[in-house]
Amino acid sequence: MGLIVQKYGGTSVGDIERIKNVAKKVSHDKQKGDRLVVVLSAMSGKTDELIKLAYQITDEPSERELDMLISTGERVTIPLLAMALQKLGHKAVSLSGRQSGIFTDAMHTKARITKIDKNYVNKYLNDDYIVVIAGFQGISENSNVTTLGRGGSDTTAVALAVALNADKCEIYTDVDGVYTTDPNIVSNARRIERISYEEMLEMASLGAKVLQTRSVEFAAKYRMPVVVKSTFKEGPGTWVVEEESSMEKVLVSSVVFDKNQAKMTIVGVPDKPGIAAKIFGVIAREEINVDMIIQNVGTSGLTDLSLTVPRVEAGKAMKLLNEAVKEINAKSVLIDEEIGKVSIVGVGMRSHTGVAAKLFSLLADANINIEMIATSEIKISCIIRRADVDRAVRILHAGFQLGGEAPRAEQAQ
Repeated sequence: MGLIVQKYGGTSVGDIERIKNVAKKVSHDKQKGDRLVVVLSAMSGKTDELIKLAYQITDEPSERELDMLISTGERVTIPLLAMALQKLGHKAVSLSGRQSGIFTDAMHTKARITKIDKNYVNKYLNDDYIVVIAGFQGISENSNVTTLGRGGSDTTAVALAVALNADKCEIYTDVDGVYTTDPNIVSNARRIERISYEEMLEMASLGAKVLQTRSVEFAAKYRMPVVVKSTFKEGPGTWVVEEESSMEKVLVSSVVFDKNQAKMTIVGVPDKPGIAAKIFGVIAREEINVDMIIQNVGTSGLTDLSLTVPRVEAGKAMKLLNEAVKEINAKSVLIDEEIGKVSIVGVGMRSHTGVAAKLFSLLADANINIEMIATSEIKISCIIRRADVDRAVRILHAGFQLGGEAPRAEQAQ
C-alpha cells in the first residue's frame, strides 16, 4: 500500500460541483488501496477577494493580519471536501496548516517552511483516513498564522510528500501537464512527457505558472517525483524527475515568458567598492526578488546600474532604492514597467554551442530589441518590450522547432 500526496488548485475546487468532482476522483484513487493526503488551495479568486477586502479597510494592512485573513480561503475548501468524501463512505478529516504540523519562519505573506511535525497526520493515515490539508499556510514558532506566498499550496504538497516519505506527489490543475510554451499563445505547443528538476526550476523561476518555484526546489533537493495532471480530463501528465540521458538530446525544451516585470535604473552611482552591497542589501532585507542585474562601464567615477524585480513589488523597491540613492549620493532612480522577459530553457544547451547566436538572430530578424540578457548553463533570458513578448514567444518556439516532435541537438548545429 503506497502513500500519495495530491494537490488540487483553485480552479479544481472553484465551486461546490467541482469540489464534489474532486471528491469522486479522490474516492476512485482511494479504492486502489493507497493512503492519500490531499492538499487544497482556496477557491479560484478567493484569495484576491480577501486581499481586496483588506485594502478597503486600510492602504497598508498589517502583514500579520493579512495572513490571518487570507489563510481562511483554504479553511473553506478543506472541510467541504472532507464532507464530500464522508458522504461517499470514506473516513476523512480536514486539517489546517497548524494542525498538520507545518512550521515556518516569521516572514508573513511569504514564509518558508522550517519543519513538519508529521505525527498528527500519520495518526490519521494509520487509521485509514483520507487526510485533507489546507495548502499555502503554516504556523510560526511564536504561534502566528503565516502564508507561503503565491502558489504556496504546491510547496505545501511537495514538503508534506517529502516529510511523509510519500511515493509521489501529484499536482492537479487546469492544464494536463507542462508544455513547450503557453498553448494560449502558440497553438501547436507540445506537452512534455518528462522534464528534469533543473529545467522545471528554471521554467518556474522564469514565469511558467504550472508549478511554484519553491515546490520544485523541495522536489529536487529530496528527489521527490512530481507529476502534473489535469483535474478535468484523464491523461499521463508531465513527470518532473531527475535528469535522464535522453533529455540532453533535446536542445531547447521550452520557451517561457513573464510580462510582470519592472526595470529600475539607478543613475550616477559612484563607481567604487561596497556601493552595490549597500544597494542590494536594502532590497534583500525586504526579501524582494531581484532577477537581472546590469552595470554599465563607469566613466568619470560614475556608472548606471539596472535591475529587474516583479512588477507587484516595484513600488516597494522604488521606495527602498530612492532611500539608497540618498545614502550613496547617486543621482536618481528611473522605473520602466513596460518590459517583459522571454527565455529559452533546455539541459541540452549545456553541451551544445550556437544556441545564443540563434536566439539573437531570430529576435533581430523580427526587429525585436534586446535590452538586458542573463544566462545560465541551461537558460538564456532576454528583457524586451512587453508589447513584443507574445510575438517573440511564437518566433522562438517556431525557430527552435518545439511544436510536434522534440527538436534534436543536431538540428541547431
